[in-house]
Amino acid sequence: MVRAHVFHAVAFMENFQLRELAEAFPDARRTQHEVRRTLGSAGGEVFMYPFGAVVFHDVDAATREKEIVALRRIRPGLKEAKVVSEEFTVREDVGAKPAVSEGTLVLDKSTPERASIIALTVGQSAAMEYYERIVEDMFIQTDRIVERLEHVGTVSTKMRPLHRFIGAAIGTRNEVLSVLHLLDKPDAAWEDPGMSQIYDELRAEFDLVDRYRALELKLGSVQDSLELVLDVARDRRLVLLEITVVLLILLEVVLGIVRAA
Repeated sequence: MVRAHVFHAVAFMENFQLRELAEAFPDARRTQHEVRRTLGSAGGEVFMYPFGAVVFHDVDAATREKEIVALRRIRPGLKEAKVVSEEFTVREDVGAKPAVSEGTLVLDKSTPERASIIALTVGQSAAMEYYERIVEDMFIQTDRIVERLEHVGTVSTKMRPLHRFIGAAIGTRNEVLSVLHLLDKPDAAWEDPGMSQIYDELRAEFDLVDRYRALELKLGSVQDSLELVLDVARDRRLVLLEITVVLLILLEVVLGIVRAA
């Protein structure tokens, strides 16, 4: 018997507090890394993760929208627009070996533990895409600043915008590194060889490791470039300060000569 399962991930800009979600949904089960709910008569499940991703398992579009509306009531700070939406299909086929074929994961059987690992990986992929967009935009902005430095030989003396941008870059880097450490293999995957293989297949399908490394490299490049720009900006301000001091000394000398005359 062949049965299809659909996992639909939505990633938001804001992160979640699992305790807050668990209190808002008394029927949910909370673990260290997720809040999981069964939708009862509507069918399907919802997984919510601290890195701002919600994954629906076998939930129709209308019910998904209702759940998102309910989530926004609990978290008014959520932006109206969804940042990233990603869908993944799993085919349950008795006797099949876990493998990804043409973008679909084939399993011999689906279990709650396996559904949890699949949902986590799809959610991570959606969150990764969100961070990739942020880092790419930051990379482009940094490149413009460095390009100005190459052509003009200096940077703007307005330090406050530069400091804000550097602060945002550091904050994004810290958030990426703290959130995406969840790419470590879940404990459940170590307990079941089949689940471990599923996790490895999914990680390869979504290219999570290489994408994470690419993010680290880009963030490192942004940080190095901004440190250089900041040093140049500070040097320029020091030169201007020294020139100002010299001019003031000259002015004082001139005024002294004028008074003596």
